[in-house]
Amino acid sequence: MAEIVNESGGQMIPDYKLVPHKGFNLISGIHSPEEVEQIQNWKIRDTDIFVITYPKSGTIWLQQILSLIEVKGDATAINDQLTSERIPWIELMGSEEKFVSAPSPRIRVTHLQYKFMPLGLKKKKGKVIYVARNPKDVLVSYFHFHKYATMLETPKDFDTFFEKFMEGNVYGNCWFEHIKTWYSHKDEMNFLYVTYEDMIKDLWSVVEKVSLFLGKTLTPQQVNKVVEHSTFKNMKDNPWANYQMIPRSLLNHQHGTFLRKGTIGDWKNYFTVAQNERFDRAYQQEMKDVPLSFIWDMSDLVTS
Repeated sequence: MAEIVNESGGQMIPDYKLVPHKGFNLISGIHSPEEVEQIQNWKIRDTDIFVITYPKSGTIWLQQILSLIEVKGDATAINDQLTSERIPWIELMGSEEKFVSAPSPRIRVTHLQYKFMPLGLKKKKGKVIYVARNPKDVLVSYFHFHKYATMLETPKDFDTFFEKFMEGNVYGNCWFEHIKTWYSHKDEMNFLYVTYEDMIKDLWSVVEKVSLFLGKTLTPQQVNKVVEHSTFKNMKDNPWANYQMIPRSLLNHQHGTFLRKGTIGDWKNYFTVAQNERFDRAYQQEMKDVPLSFIWDMSDLVTS
């Protein structure tokens, strides 16, 4: 893998590139097409849990919630291990060996499209939680993430990134394809759909819903603890949960933070009128047959 010297002239940082594989962009040096291809053959246990998200849709948030549900809200039980180690990514190089040998429950996360997932999920083995977020905020959050994620291309400006996102020329590819293919297959799996906006609106209810889906019985006090340690503020200040300890070869923390604003409607600060109209047309066309809706602004929480 090629390497470059960072601006300070010091640390050597890998030169990551998007690598198309079966119509999906993987990242060189992070993902192996051969290993991703083998994920379909993984043997699934009934206790396995998979969190599915398009990038910047609340992944780390649900990782924290699931970690806390497992320990019934006792944050001290998980504060010696990074979120990414507690709930690893299945598409990273070397993931299969760790998956096979891991004790139950094996909780994993992925940005992969439906077509790459273990075939056992289609036989109602394991559980799948899909977390969605309104795509306008996804686009803005992903733009900022590209500015400090070393393994992703630094965008020239917002307009340039807007075009790449609309074309699906990013890791994760087309947002519309991702959510539509997963949602259209939901009845084949033990499937729970939650949204980022629901977590902002009523985190307690989401924690309770996820706990019930996983067959976990938590007392109201334990749910309170899960909620308390899963708030955006507490996670932003928690180095075990906020990806702050991820190495600089992947994330340059001088250029941004993984947890940025945690709000709804930030897209209004970036989209031009023309971009918004174009996005709305694309959304109406792509989602016209999909029975899903989103909250697009914090003010909409009151009436939704």
